[in-house]
Amino acid sequence: MKKRIGCSALLLGLLVTPVLLVAFAAARATDAPEAETVGKVSGIPQRMLTAYQAAAAQLPGEVSKCQGMRWTILAGIAKIESNHAGGRTIKDNGDITPHILGPLLDGSGVGGNTTRFEDTDNGRWDGTTSAERAVGPFQFLPSTWEGTGRDGNGDGVKNPHNADDAALGAAVYLCGNGRNLGDRTQLNAALLQYNHSQAYVSDVLSWIDRYSRLGDGTIRIGQNATGDARTVINPALGAIGTPYSWGGGNAQGPSRGICCSPSGKSGAEITGYDCSGLTTYAFAQAGISLPRTAAQQSHVGKRIPASRGVGALKPGDLVFFAYDPESDGTIYHVGIYLGDGQMVNAARPDTKVRTEAVWDQGFAGGTRLL
Repeated sequence: MKKRIGCSALLLGLLVTPVLLVAFAAARATDAPEAETVGKVSGIPQRMLTAYQAAAAQLPGEVSKCQGMRWTILAGIAKIESNHAGGRTIKDNGDITPHILGPLLDGSGVGGNTTRFEDTDNGRWDGTTSAERAVGPFQFLPSTWEGTGRDGNGDGVKNPHNADDAALGAAVYLCGNGRNLGDRTQLNAALLQYNHSQAYVSDVLSWIDRYSRLGDGTIRIGQNATGDARTVINPALGAIGTPYSWGGGNAQGPSRGICCSPSGKSGAEITGYDCSGLTTYAFAQAGISLPRTAAQQSHVGKRIPASRGVGALKPGDLVFFAYDPESDGTIYHVGIYLGDGQMVNAARPDTKVRTEAVWDQGFAGGTRLL
């Protein structure tokens, strides 16, 4: 079995002796295969599910007064609007090809719409200047996208044909000036604004309920997190898709890293996070300053020994991994526990921030700071 490659200290000498370094370098010489992403839901492409979860996590930064946004709401809409971009290719950056285009809204009656919508985007998003088409997995009119569109993947473009951008734009649109989408009446009103058809609202609500139902394979990430725990978890989830960078990340956010990891990977040209850089950033949002390395972070807060198992952890706890789980001096990796046996972490070079099951190998317990 291959060893997992996580992030250690920026200067390994701070953590281990030269003798141990030789042994650890041999153990870490081969990168582990990328772990299977958790939270799979039947019928939803994993990349689309990631976009829904990331948008729900990023929303407080866009509409601070909005309450109750859940990825299941976005999934319910996208199911009806595009079957989760069904039949399309969804690239790693979220771009969807070929583009999803609705019927031409020229008043001809095709697609059930007899009202003409004049072109507003000069064909930029819908490929035509003769009238409007709804575009993307959430089927925005270009005129609506102009005011609602968001850059969910941080590439500098607000693109309705990008899963991350479209999901965040939809979340913003549903929230209005600050709805409480946890209230069924307000959720109903938001969906009715999205598409003024009660039949449409009923269809979407049925899918939201289906995705939210326990026992259907859905992972309810951070479901039990409240207060400061959610303040930590939300920014960490908002970093999903950010590249791993050895030595990258700080209390202000992603940054360029350094050279080099034990496997020879340099972060000097990569803006992103390593494992402890991500936790440092997330906890800074709750006003908690963490030391920079995984091993150092294991000494902050109330220690939860590995012997108590994953079940002893609560959402918002730090979770650690070590070469020798009984020796904190060998800790090399840290993540943030989400609940339901899942964590968010920057796993290793050549990956991106992601959610996954807490690793069995090397589990070294956790610490509680909240």
